[in-house]
Amino acid sequence: MKPNRSRFALVTLAVASLVAMGTEVASAAPGAVYKVTDYGAKSGDSTNDTPAVDKAITAANKAGGGIVEFPVGTYVLAGTVHLKSDVIVNVPSGTTITGSASGYDAPEANPYDKYQDYGHSHFHNAMFYGDNLKNIGFTGGGTIDGGGHLITGNPKSGQADKILSITRCDGLTLSGIKLRRGGHFAALINGCTNVVSDKLVIDTASDRDGWNIISTTNVKITNAKIAANDDALVFKSDYALGKKLPNGNVTVTNADLSAVCCNALMFGSETCGDFTGYNFTDITLKGAHKSGIGIVSMDGSKISDVHYKNISIAGSYSPITMKVGTRKRCGNNPGIGSISNITFDNITSSHTGTNFSPTIWGNSAANRVSDVTFTNVNLSVPGGNGTMSTGVPSNSPTDYNPKSIGTRPAFGWYVHFASNIKFINSSVKFAKNDGRPAVIVNNSTNVSFDHFTAQRGSNSPSDLDFQTAAGYCVKDSANTTGGALRIKTADSSTNC
Repeated sequence: MKPNRSRFALVTLAVASLVAMGTEVASAAPGAVYKVTDYGAKSGDSTNDTPAVDKAITAANKAGGGIVEFPVGTYVLAGTVHLKSDVIVNVPSGTTITGSASGYDAPEANPYDKYQDYGHSHFHNAMFYGDNLKNIGFTGGGTIDGGGHLITGNPKSGQADKILSITRCDGLTLSGIKLRRGGHFAALINGCTNVVSDKLVIDTASDRDGWNIISTTNVKITNAKIAANDDALVFKSDYALGKKLPNGNVTVTNADLSAVCCNALMFGSETCGDFTGYNFTDITLKGAHKSGIGIVSMDGSKISDVHYKNISIAGSYSPITMKVGTRKRCGNNPGIGSISNITFDNITSSHTGTNFSPTIWGNSAANRVSDVTFTNVNLSVPGGNGTMSTGVPSNSPTDYNPKSIGTRPAFGWYVHFASNIKFINSSVKFAKNDGRPAVIVNNSTNVSFDHFTAQRGSNSPSDLDFQTAAGYCVKDSANTTGGALRIKTADSSTNC
């Protein structure tokens, strides 16, 4: 039975509406407001305000729900705040909550911590923590700032590595607030459902991850702006809660995502449970020294029914990477996963620096990436390589990083162990002359190019190279000057 959230839902919706309008919640939202200053918090000094915040949250929870508000000012949390059901934390514009170097809850023991990194396995060591809660949230236009005190590696006793750490929740709102300098994670949620976020801002580019959404269903994210060093917005499924959990029914619209070292918009690398039903629309991706868009199945998950539309990518080392790997870092002896039923519509990418060619990499003939359609996908890659062997590059099957596959022998798309792949009204070109083919299709079936444009390198041996490809098709396609594409085949057959 789902929890009865009718009364508190009105509070949550009212808070979200007021935040969107820039209205102060305390003066207009229905339901009781519990000011942390009434419970001992002091703005503007070094007092540890955690005990006062905990008292306010407890009072709101005991009353059946309410809004815990930080009046305009500055506050210090030198300990973990313990969230409770039916409580919204409101941080209004002009308010900053800052972290501390010590005083936080110790990381809890986890019998399943061998299946994922330390930060994913322990949740208590955070500025705000909650487990098995319903109808909770953070709203307002203020800032929660780790202050440079949160840990990006494995924390020692008393240290925190997350701003928000929430597990097994039903009904979560993250709207309007800004999260800064989050340590390992600005926000990490695991095992949640019914998540709504609007106008969330995360700036943790000096630390690590933005928002990790793990084993979570029913998510709606609008107008997010996330700048991270590691992964900006990432969807994962791990074994930290002792079982595989479902993921899906997710929409992300109007987002600005950037990353430095790693991935901007990502599935994985933790991929135990299956993922299905994702729609990403009107998104800008910047940076990302791994993937702009990454889809990897490393631990047995089936990733399907994922759709990207109106996406611009700039500066990513690999604009799009799809890979099925065999790490199998998940309980209950997982098999090999799959990636299928993926669409890309109206995607552009440009980059002039280090790059890994856009890649579709299945694991084997039995574990292909399948049923992927690219429509109006136009990629500009750095190029600059000379001619090289067109043989299959090296691969580390337990590593998800784009660099785990050796230099691709195509400057554009490299397609390996895939089936039912379509390129429609799409193109690939380079910034610097390149001696490799634009596309290589290897050990794949039913790969088609319809109105496809490929730039030609002056020393490249061919434009499209089909190697053991059954049922390939090229029609109404040309190079960038309008000439016919040079097609090379080996042990391949056409099906137009």
